[in-house]
Amino acid sequence: MNQAKPLKGEVETASTGEIVFGKLDDYIGFHLRLAQNASFRAFQRKTGQSDLRPGWYALLSLINDNPGITPMTLSRASGRDKSTLTPLLRDMIRDGFVEKQPIARDRRSYALFATAAGAARLAELARHAAEHDRRLDRIVGERKAELLNLLRRITAEIE
Repeated sequence: MNQAKPLKGEVETASTGEIVFGKLDDYIGFHLRLAQNASFRAFQRKTGQSDLRPGWYALLSLINDNPGITPMTLSRASGRDKSTLTPLLRDMIRDGFVEKQPIARDRRSYALFATAAGAARLAELARHAAEHDRRLDRIVGERKAELLNLLRRITAEIE
């Protein structure tokens, strides 16, 4: 496979940290990912919990608000596929924040429940999430409803 050799100026630009985004700069998906990553890092710093993983708060919240939810339903609700959901659930169960119980009518699945420790952790994270969301509200201002509607539309139409 022949790759074009970078021009001298391109190498110098990349080595100094000045990145050329090219087509990426106009891609909504790229900027959604950057915004999501920045938002998570800010939330993680706010909580002071360096071991907090992306999506953890949302998953615990969905499990707490929907006692008995199955992993398949949780996957759809959270937008996570099995490969990313399974390790997060394993960690949450191991750490005592979530418990799983068998479902009599479906031996291939199980029901998820937040434990008392999980509810306490969720309450703590919810305080940080509310503060974090207020910061995001200040950034988007009066256009929050419009932004949320656009994000929901992207989610609905792209699926």
